[in-house]
Amino acid sequence: MDLDFSKIPAIDQAIVEKHVARFKTNSIKEENKLQNLKLALNMIDLTTLQGTDTESRVIQLCHKAVHVSDSVPELSTVAAVCVYPNFVQCAVKELENKNVKVASVAGGFPSGQTSLEVKKAETKYAIDQGADEIDIVISRGKFLDKEYNFVHDEIASLKEVCGDRHLKVILETGELETLSNVRIASELAIAAGADFIKTSTGKINPAATMEASYVMLQTIANYYERTGKMIGMKPAGGISTAEVALQYLAMLDDTLGKKWMNNEYFRFGASRLADDIVVQLSK
Repeated sequence: MDLDFSKIPAIDQAIVEKHVARFKTNSIKEENKLQNLKLALNMIDLTTLQGTDTESRVIQLCHKAVHVSDSVPELSTVAAVCVYPNFVQCAVKELENKNVKVASVAGGFPSGQTSLEVKKAETKYAIDQGADEIDIVISRGKFLDKEYNFVHDEIASLKEVCGDRHLKVILETGELETLSNVRIASELAIAAGADFIKTSTGKINPAATMEASYVMLQTIANYYERTGKMIGMKPAGGISTAEVALQYLAMLDDTLGKKWMNNEYFRFGASRLADDIVVQLSK
């Protein structure tokens, strides 16, 4: 596939910042605030991706996913638990019939610096272990060298391995240098078959920003206008407060509308966020 992004207009950072500033100052009625906080909780992918992970830690995370708080009654579960491939089977067992999906990182996460064959094998392993969703990261070095066909074909190959399992493609926006590159990477990932586009691995700084997320949401909106196909979005990394989550939901509603306001099409990769939402709902 010969990819040509020459017709994509450059992104003006100042204009994006002006748009995003609106969502940071929006006031929300109290009843809508409570509803949106509960919605945000149901959109979270609880995650543990540490070198010190153990089965007991994964089991504890799965319990939290289902029983987010004993102090606030009638809370929903989170959307998913995200783990490394070798813990997928453990998570699947713990979450059986619990209405919480199991996501697995794969494809040489978080650097992506390995061969396509290894990436495919790891992705297949995670699926064979029972993963509902796969989170991979693009090859940023190849992307920054403008080897767009390479990046596209790599994502497409991994989507083929995933089959009907959702593929979330992480752009690692903090390493893409410009918002124009974020736009191109978003277009590229969607063209290659991404079911979701995701900001970050959470392993670098900056991770998720509202500016990069706004550009990604606009890309999804433009794609929907052209094709009628809905693509999901997942900001991840550094979103730790209920206040910021509400700002993201305001931006999502304004940019894509009510059809995206559910965990089928929007997720937060933000484990600490769950704790702060529970604190706010407890008040």
